[in-house]
Amino acid sequence: MSFTAEVKEELARVGMERPCCARAELSALVRVEGTLHFTGNERVRLELATETAPVARKVIKLLRSVFDLTTELTVRRSVLHRSNNYLITVVSQPALSPALTELGIVDESRVPLYTVPSWLVRTDCCAISYLRGTFLGGGFVADPHGDFHFELTAESEQVADDLVALMARFGINARVTTRRGSYAVYLKGAEPIVTFLALVGAHRALLRTEDVRILKEMRNDVNRLVNAETANLQKTATAAAEQVAAVRSLERARGLDSLPPALREIAFLRLEHPDVSLRELGELADPPLSKSAVYHRIRRLEELAADG
Repeated sequence: MSFTAEVKEELARVGMERPCCARAELSALVRVEGTLHFTGNERVRLELATETAPVARKVIKLLRSVFDLTTELTVRRSVLHRSNNYLITVVSQPALSPALTELGIVDESRVPLYTVPSWLVRTDCCAISYLRGTFLGGGFVADPHGDFHFELTAESEQVADDLVALMARFGINARVTTRRGSYAVYLKGAEPIVTFLALVGAHRALLRTEDVRILKEMRNDVNRLVNAETANLQKTATAAAEQVAAVRSLERARGLDSLPPALREIAFLRLEHPDVSLRELGELADPPLSKSAVYHRIRRLEELAADG
């Protein structure tokens, strides 16, 4: 089972105490998954399709409990994807058209509407329910072991912008992108995704995402430390090799015995210990020297070697 399917299964079991929240969630589900079929004599049929069994059960439950609508369920097997597809049909019945109007799917003249109904998301609890329903209908969240990515499907630019505004109400910064003529509201990075999961009630998915995020951060910290240490060692080795070359050049040109005692000591120490750092070189001196003192003496040796 994909991580998205796990999250949807968890969210499909989130209960709602208030009828207004149930309507908001159902409105989002119909908006994303529903297809309207208009026939003669002002008849209309609603079909909703999903690949997630718990979501199908949630849709049927909401249709019956909120509007007392009669539904039919057809289960189809996809040979290609080796999974079931659930088709929920709401046949033409007197309560369907008023329900679609109340859900903000069509207006009173049965003209389709392409916006998030403001009257359904006026309170925060209903706005959260609408976001939950939108994810149940057409949401995607990548497995946290890979890249952190999250998307909500939107049928129009207006719906996409409305979803961005809903998330912004709860401090979630979402963006809109277009893909093959459709719109998607997306989140990047672990923090906004974790915030959304907590908001809509996906607590198991939240904990799993947080665990993976912490593990990733630990690995990144270790990698940064290792890379920094490796770079420092490489830098030290390169500098030491250059210092040894300078001392050898002085030795050939004038002999190390001609150097002042302070420089002569550091020169011999560098030849005897070509791999140690300046700090370690200072500890080998008699008396011990600070890293700064060793650095200045090494710089003087390099200047003398450059002058020939």
